[in-house]
Amino acid sequence: MSPQPRTLTVERDGAVAIITLNRPDAANGISQELAAELGQAAYDCAEDPAVRAVLLTGAGRFFCAGGDVKEMVGYGERAGAETKKLADLLHRAVTSLARLDAPLVVAVNGTTAGAGVGLAIAGDLVLAADTATFTLAYTNVGLSPDGGTTFALPRLIGLRRTQELLYTNRRLSAAEALDWGLVTRVVPAGELAGEALAFAQRLAAGPADSHRTIRRLLLDTFDNSLETQLELEARGIAACAVTDGREGAAAFIDKRAPKFH
Repeated sequence: MSPQPRTLTVERDGAVAIITLNRPDAANGISQELAAELGQAAYDCAEDPAVRAVLLTGAGRFFCAGGDVKEMVGYGERAGAETKKLADLLHRAVTSLARLDAPLVVAVNGTTAGAGVGLAIAGDLVLAADTATFTLAYTNVGLSPDGGTTFALPRLIGLRRTQELLYTNRRLSAAEALDWGLVTRVVPAGELAGEALAFAQRLAAGPADSHRTIRRLLLDTFDNSLETQLELEARGIAACAVTDGREGAAAFIDKRAPKFH
């Protein structure tokens, strides 16, 4: 059993695991401790077969303001080594979230910057409060990107828009983020938590094998040839056909709602 984390909370609502970044007084900034605890939380979710969806959000006014600059200043003469350690810990968390079998819902509850943007867009479904904003902000403090931002952003919004965000630190409103394709849906701030949980619960009640296969197919699609992707699709749908597909097909014929296990 993992020790109780200090920088985030992990709760369960049925088959949904809810991870909340919980450093509101520090804008949920990513310290080495938070990065390590987020990676452990993601790992624990991956190892628990009862978790069928994961919801990631932040406490307070911020979703995540990126790296904890105050901690980074304290690295002093070990800035290079300690910043690399921070990035490595964060990247373990990003990888663990990306490799989950369960779908990931992200509820962006407020200001999001730097690597916080990387965490936000890691979701399969990303809901943003209408008050949320997004900015990369790395060059404001003389740093280069991390957190998977240079991997995910070009794939989501294209190279030109990624370049604009990274070089100019343009701040996107929630409405602009929706228009650009960074988020799935924008909802009133007061409704975000409830709607995000409802999304996660809906996914948790769905076909786990189907969701697992979708995540794996989409994660690798940009690296595969057409023939490779087609073969993986064929193998995936065949595997699902003998698990969730049996119940789904039977429910379709019986004109009833499926009950996936």
